[in-house]
Amino acid sequence: MLRISLTGPESTGKTTLSQQLADHYGTVWAPEFAREYLERQGAHYTLDDLEAIARGQMAAEDAAAARAHRVVFCDTDLLVIKIWSEHAFGYCPEWILREMERRRYDLVLLLDVDLPWYPDPLREHPNLRQHFHDLYRSELEDGPSPFADINGEPVRRFEQACFLVDELLAATYGPAGRIS
Repeated sequence: MLRISLTGPESTGKTTLSQQLADHYGTVWAPEFAREYLERQGAHYTLDDLEAIARGQMAAEDAAAARAHRVVFCDTDLLVIKIWSEHAFGYCPEWILREMERRRYDLVLLLDVDLPWYPDPLREHPNLRQHFHDLYRSELEDGPSPFADINGEPVRRFEQACFLVDELLAATYGPAGRIS
């Protein structure tokens, strides 16, 4: 089972692209657990909330992987929790860092901030998107999983992602694994 994470700052199209990729490849995706959690609990959060979100994200990914066909797409990952935690609270709990090292992805797609920012009651930092993107890039460069940049208009993002996923499927399952 291939695991592909879509990560990056707020309002970069992670959810939309995750859904599109899952539909295109006839599989499932793991929605961002933080959105569901914060819609239920409220937009104000504590470090305990972030830890609950991290656990929920891991469970959502594992549940989706159990239902997936060849590949599962994850709308965000623990890197988002790490960066969010460090920004809001000055550090990230050690167990999350250990889990990040253990939980690897076959590919991480880093979405660029070149799309317009759309306001949302759960989004916090419209003016810090490039700053956060740079943090994601730095973490991914030092991380255990291969990553690729995804940018441009939504159609271009989908095409870039499909090219990378097709290559990964072909490398993993042979030429017949590729979807044209």
